[in-house]
Amino acid sequence: MQTLLDVILPVFLVIGFGYVAVWRGLFPMAGIDGVLRFAQNFAVPCLLFQAIAKIDIAASFDPRLLISFYTGAAACFALGIFGARLLFKRDWEDCVAIGFCCLFSNTVLLGLPISERAYGPDALTGNFAIIAFHSPFCYGLGITVMEIVRGRGQSGVALLRSVTRAMFRNALVLGILAGFTVNLTGVALPGVVDDALSLIARAALPAALFALGGVLIQYKPEGDMKAITMVCALSLLVHPAIVWGMGSALTLDRDLFRAAVLTSAMAPGFNAYIFANMYGRARRVAASAVLIATASSIFSVWFWLEALA
Repeated sequence: MQTLLDVILPVFLVIGFGYVAVWRGLFPMAGIDGVLRFAQNFAVPCLLFQAIAKIDIAASFDPRLLISFYTGAAACFALGIFGARLLFKRDWEDCVAIGFCCLFSNTVLLGLPISERAYGPDALTGNFAIIAFHSPFCYGLGITVMEIVRGRGQSGVALLRSVTRAMFRNALVLGILAGFTVNLTGVALPGVVDDALSLIARAALPAALFALGGVLIQYKPEGDMKAITMVCALSLLVHPAIVWGMGSALTLDRDLFRAAVLTSAMAPGFNAYIFANMYGRARRVAASAVLIATASSIFSVWFWLEALA
């Protein structure tokens, strides 16, 4: 119970504050769009840039961590696709969009603040390593499979171009790449620039959580509830269970093991809805899954935190 009170509830109270503020008309939806754009396109990229620029790459990027997390993510993507096809008879394009909901965990807006409150800011090394590959891996896999399924007959070069274009328009990816550039080249940022980035980065998580709450009010719990339940189960239970098994088998370091399991237990990020909306497929399922899984993760995250204690 103490874990719920100390770690989880403060995060969800900020999300709830954003939700209620928009619901009661205390904060305009246009304002939420602005806060979200600030968080996602500026503050969080600054946070990731600083983290990656200063991280000890040799110590942080343990292949066992990435194998554990992304094996679980890819497995849930496949299970979501074939579950939607075999159990619910959805079109293949819908199946890929539903599978993407099972693939794309909310590693930044939920994973970072919950991990920080649970284990402290010094324990986020594993989180940053996962986040560094998250958007490129998930968008690369999702877009590639969707383009193949849609059967446009694109050449391999055209397919690669569309995947690359989608990834490199993402501010998070650009922030991560800039961080790697500074880290690997050993360039020292001027102190005044680093301080300015720190000021912006400190606003990232609270602004993102508040905006997430405001965005969720747009999503209505409607659509195929069976498919939504499958997405929630795969995202909140199956993914972390696979990561737990893989991490144990590979004897992953304790701190990295906790980062991998806890991050994999996060609800689908709203990028799942963005992906579904981009292709016009399974949008109601994606929107409802983001809303219901985010609310349900109060209890599932509590369970995994207790298991990791």
